[in-house]
Amino acid sequence: MELLLLHYPFTFLLIAVLILCWMYPTFRYFCMITFYQVWIFAISFLVIIIALPRGRSCENMKILRMAILSAKYLLGIKIVVKGKENLRTKKPCVLVLNHQNSLDILVMMQILPDRCVPVAKKEVLYMGTFGLACWLSGIIFIDRKKKEESIAILTEVADTMCKDNFHVLIFPEGTRNHSGSMLPFKRGAFQLAVRAQIPIVPVVISSYNSFYSQKEKRFTSGTSTIQILPAVETVGLSPDDVPKLTEQVRDSMMSAYQRISGMTNGGSHE
Repeated sequence: MELLLLHYPFTFLLIAVLILCWMYPTFRYFCMITFYQVWIFAISFLVIIIALPRGRSCENMKILRMAILSAKYLLGIKIVVKGKENLRTKKPCVLVLNHQNSLDILVMMQILPDRCVPVAKKEVLYMGTFGLACWLSGIIFIDRKKKEESIAILTEVADTMCKDNFHVLIFPEGTRNHSGSMLPFKRGAFQLAVRAQIPIVPVVISSYNSFYSQKEKRFTSGTSTIQILPAVETVGLSPDDVPKLTEQVRDSMMSAYQRISGMTNGGSHE
């Protein structure tokens, strides 16, 4: 009887939250963001338990990928992938993605191939259960404040990618970008690809503005489109070609971003 009585307040609370979410978009925004963040940290704890016996390995990324990707159903986010044929390769490559906000963590998991490890800022390592789950999954951490150390790490990665047969995923903008465009690309990903003589696969995530806006405090269900562009070969290129290669890839990604986001040239959703 006591358990039954306790059940009613929780039911009323849930109904009240649902009504408030329906009536007040800002309230819904904070509820959705909080749920997403709590889910990431909670599910990471489960990933740690499963991955810990194996130790640090990029094979654990399959577990982290599946765990995080499950959130799309709970948040009501549909992910449409175009150009899948451009990522059907077993040979090592460098994936470069545009970076908008924390939703990228969820959306990128939709296309993350096997034996692919993202490069992340070192601060992620200290983000509790999520940081530990990332470390166990083989994610490569770099300190953006220590340029020489970061270059040394990426150089080592380039020298081992072909031997160990794995892919690397990098956000060349280096930080989140809420402008509705793309920031200038840093050259690390392209220097890595040229040094290893492996292809670059540009991957573009459409604007989230149709269902998510931090500025407007809006978060509803919606669709995110991912466009995988044809691989850009680097065989025969030298370090001198990196600046031109960087701009070439950014231009192609910017055009794709505007197209799949429904923008006019130079347009912005924000």
